[in-house]
Amino acid sequence: MAQTAAGSDGSPDLPPEVLQRAAATFALLASTMRFHIMWLLASGECDVGTLAERTGGSLPAVSQHLAKLKLAGLVASRREGRRQVYLVADPRLVGLVRQMTESLGGEQAGPGRVSGAGA
Repeated sequence: MAQTAAGSDGSPDLPPEVLQRAAATFALLASTMRFHIMWLLASGECDVGTLAERTGGSLPAVSQHLAKLKLAGLVASRREGRRQVYLVADPRLVGLVRQMTESLGGEQAGPGRVSGAGA
């Protein structure tokens, strides 16, 4: 593999594979519904019914978005009795989602403050 060039601050450039995965992740989160789902899951685990209710989406639509997020490794799930419960797979994503919303004008963006925010 070729050595990557250093940036102006001395840090190495990212390998193309990392850039591609990062861009793909941001592309997934570019969907308003998927970002909203991640925002809600940042506050804790939810089942698909709760997510559908909170996002205003249909059960099949929310299930499809969850499947895409799960396939990308952003969301994990576990069984709780008869329910499938979803959670953010990597806690660092919670910080990323919160930072994004705060930088765009969210009031002390925290998942507990979703209601009334156009959610």
